[in-house]
Amino acid sequence: MYTPQHFKVTDQEKVLAFIRHNAFGQLISLLDGKLFSSHIPFYLENEGAFLVGHMAKKNPQWMGLEEQELLVTFQGPHDYISPSWYDSPGVPTWNYQAVHVYGRAELITTPNKLGNIVDKLTKIYESSFEASWAPEYKESMLNAIVGIKIQITEIQCKYKLSQNRSEGDRQQVIEQLKERGSSQLSTVMKDEL
Repeated sequence: MYTPQHFKVTDQEKVLAFIRHNAFGQLISLLDGKLFSSHIPFYLENEGAFLVGHMAKKNPQWMGLEEQELLVTFQGPHDYISPSWYDSPGVPTWNYQAVHVYGRAELITTPNKLGNIVDKLTKIYESSFEASWAPEYKESMLNAIVGIKIQITEIQCKYKLSQNRSEGDRQQVIEQLKERGSSQLSTVMKDEL
């Protein structure tokens, strides 16, 4: 990912927190010589050494995963930025947060390990509900999925949040984003000031 120095994020804890908060990623690999992408939820394991998720066995992407380097992308809030919001001259742009994770996969097919993956994902995503659902599934259901455990070899993180603009311009962008209803991005920008 092209990342100018003023947009680069290198704080490991900050990057891992971003992944945890925006864990619905795109798993990108080659399949029959073409790029292929699946959108799946992940969780981090072993203090950020691994990304773990699963996909349907009917999805052909899983068959070649162990043989190649993979890319998983995660995206945070984003929006268009108008140059009319600046005091000084500028160009139209887009503010956003993104993380690219590279690694190698191990496939998981045993029912007890697949059950652990589904249990962990369920615990993460059901935790915000007052009456959460407890996993109940047959072994035949687990046999319909493949677990993916990606050993992370590299992480790239970019927060393009107008850091190349004056503080006044950044404040105006935050206010304009709030007015447009882009509250998540305006909050992120405010936190990064």
